[in-house]
Amino acid sequence: MKGMFQRKYLGIPYALYLLVFVVLPLVVIVTYAFTDSDGKPGIGNFLNFFTDPNTLGTLVYSLVIASVTTMVCLAIAYPTAYFLAMSSIRSKGAIIMLMIMPMWINFTLRITALKELLTMIEGNLARYPFMNSVIGMTYDFLPFMILPIYNQISRIDKSLIEAASDLGADRAQAFLRVLLPLSMPGVISGISMVFLPAMTNYVVLDMLYNSTYIMGSLIGSYFSAYDWHGGSTISLILLIMICLFTLFAGNDDEGTVRGGSIL
Repeated sequence: MKGMFQRKYLGIPYALYLLVFVVLPLVVIVTYAFTDSDGKPGIGNFLNFFTDPNTLGTLVYSLVIASVTTMVCLAIAYPTAYFLAMSSIRSKGAIIMLMIMPMWINFTLRITALKELLTMIEGNLARYPFMNSVIGMTYDFLPFMILPIYNQISRIDKSLIEAASDLGADRAQAFLRVLLPLSMPGVISGISMVFLPAMTNYVVLDMLYNSTYIMGSLIGSYFSAYDWHGGSTISLILLIMICLFTLFAGNDDEGTVRGGSIL
């Protein structure tokens, strides 16, 4: 009985979970991606993807909207995280909690409320689809940008900034040459948590004005039409892009925080 609770056996449920819900679905996707409707192996699905102007246009639009959303989130999140982490406010935890609280509300309710607000301001949301998409994505993903940056800046030894000042650096130089480089792991972590989901999160766009512009909705349309080969191909391409992005952006040091304590 005692041997059943050894450490090596405790990993069996997790291994089974990975096998059933990660490995096997991935094998299915790869199989469909590299076969045609007759079951013959080949790369025709990939050639169709990269030669079809509609799919390439959707990919480009997804990259653009994800990039703009990420830049807007970063432009808002970094100053917010910086002033909060560097301030002497005692109620930092309460302020962080206020930033997180909207995430506790049901996603549908949040986007519906945003839609009503934008409708009151603009009237017809279809007039500004790109801007409204960025607003919706930013509203949804902004906390995922703020928290990693705040955690990273709050862990920086403040004596390093004081040392830079003692050596003649002004506040701008101390920020650009000391604090900003040390906070980059948090920035990279925030970018990865915003950019990658923003490429595929079509629910925000559909709820705002019934759009089918980005890659997530394109994948859904293929599977809805029972074209598992086309849908699997696009899913695999996105998976490869995500892996490459994570590989190049994943050189985080020990201080990078993805899910640690925020207080």
